Amino acid sequence: MTAARPHRRQVLKATAIVAGAAALPLALGSAASAATAPQFLHGVASGDPLPDGILLWTRVTPTPDAVPGSATGPATEVRWELATDKGFTRIAAGGTVTATAASDHTVKADVRGLTPDTLYWYRFTAGAAVSPVGRTHTTPAADAALSRLRLGVASCANWEAGYFSAYRHLAARGDLDAFLFLGDYIYEYKTGEFCARGSVVRPHAPTHEILTLADYRTRHGRYKTDEDLQGLHAQVPTIAIWDDHEFANDAWSGGAENHTPGTEGDWADRMAAAKQAYFEWMPVRPSIAGTTYRRLRYGKLADFHLMDQRSFRSEQVKVGNGDVDSADRSITGRAQMDWLKAGLTASDTTWRLIGNEVMISPVAFFSLPDYLLRPLAKLLGLPGEGLAVNTDQWDGYTHDRRELLGHLKTNGITNTVFLTGDIHSAWASDVPNEAATYPLSGSAATEFVVTSVTSDNIDDVLKVAPQTLSLVAAAAIKSANPHVKWVDLDSHGYGVLDITPSQTQMDYYVLSDRTRKDATTKWTRSYRTRSGTQQIERVYSPVK
Repeated sequence: MTAARPHRRQVLKATAIVAGAAALPLALGSAASAATAPQFLHGVASGDPLPDGILLWTRVTPTPDAVPGSATGPATEVRWELATDKGFTRIAAGGTVTATAASDHTVKADVRGLTPDTLYWYRFTAGAAVSPVGRTHTTPAADAALSRLRLGVASCANWEAGYFSAYRHLAARGDLDAFLFLGDYIYEYKTGEFCARGSVVRPHAPTHEILTLADYRTRHGRYKTDEDLQGLHAQVPTIAIWDDHEFANDAWSGGAENHTPGTEGDWADRMAAAKQAYFEWMPVRPSIAGTTYRRLRYGKLADFHLMDQRSFRSEQVKVGNGDVDSADRSITGRAQMDWLKAGLTASDTTWRLIGNEVMISPVAFFSLPDYLLRPLAKLLGLPGEGLAVNTDQWDGYTHDRRELLGHLKTNGITNTVFLTGDIHSAWASDVPNEAATYPLSGSAATEFVVTSVTSDNIDDVLKVAPQTLSLVAAAAIKSANPHVKWVDLDSHGYGVLDITPSQTQMDYYVLSDRTRKDATTKWTRSYRTRSGTQQIERVYSPVK
């Protein structure tokens, strides 16, 4: 869409006055056209890779006023292209999508008929506007034998608490097959309510707590302007699940801790708005019952069972009333639990990886001194008195946990690894059959928990230097919970998960300063579980 410009020869033939009079409206038309032409301001992404398919994503801004959440702007035809080379000389697939205000001008193309285990490059065009080029990768054929799979792993990225340097460092590696995000991609709070030690590093939009479809769209749109986030999405396909902050803190099927009925509207409407915006703005296919629980597979090496532990869960309860053990309460819902158990039983891969929003390993906090117990309770959303467990985690739904772990044990299902985010700290744990008798009772699985990209952890809550108090807390946690092999309560960062037929290893990386856009990164620890062992052990170097 470009305006006509005067031919140089015609202008030279005219007098100076006529030329000036003629050129002025033409020049203004050209400038106006440039200002109103479609733009790709929010990057590109791909996700949910299959052996024969990939989901492509972008968002077009057709006019300057058609900002995220505005519900304005004309319908715009967007063309997508997928090629086997970066120069787009070998086009493998292409098509058009009409972006409208009804979907916030987001664009999705679910491409099929592709070749397994193949690199592709993709781009979008709208008029003369061309998006950045993205790179993606289909998964191997279902029966393919893989020697290695490597994923970047992250969770809990709070815009106001810092910069997304973790994404830049993951993208710079150049050796990842996919990016696994384990929840809390956005946060719902009003500005200043949850930031970096009480200080806003960069303000989000809108500034109020998000409640409506327009609000959630606007917040997603702000996140997608981050250059490091755009860079990672353009580099590798994304596999994502949501947690509570994509809705509201400590969300459950009928409400949330951070939702006040009446003053903040109906919970069902808020959750529906949040889900709609999520599927518009994320490279994720809506799955069973319109949620994020679904399966993906990487040949014979690993399958991923991706969970939704918010849409169907019972309300969290207080510790001490016995309801944490009730068979009438569930974190997964009956249908999802049956789906998970059936999938684990039917799995014929070497590894079974469970994308898990909240920690399944039991954690008791009895031995923590009060000066550590109270801030940790605040951080994890726990009761301040009589603290035993975090009831937002599987500790608050012990009947479901016993059912799932019992299913693994009874059916001899091994090599099950839970991959978890949520609690702004890093952990490496066995998942015991019975915590009280561990290690004699053995473990049913293992769990790797990654820390937050930016969200506050215990030293931030206490506003002290890292490791000032947390080493005492970590020692107390490990003493009371011998299946917990390591916990880091201070750091911000990400993980790199390396999977081979013989082992699954998580390398933990920490950022130098989440509040600096140029933050550096360094490896800090590695833990692995060997095939057939269901046990975590420390490794003294990252994978190469």
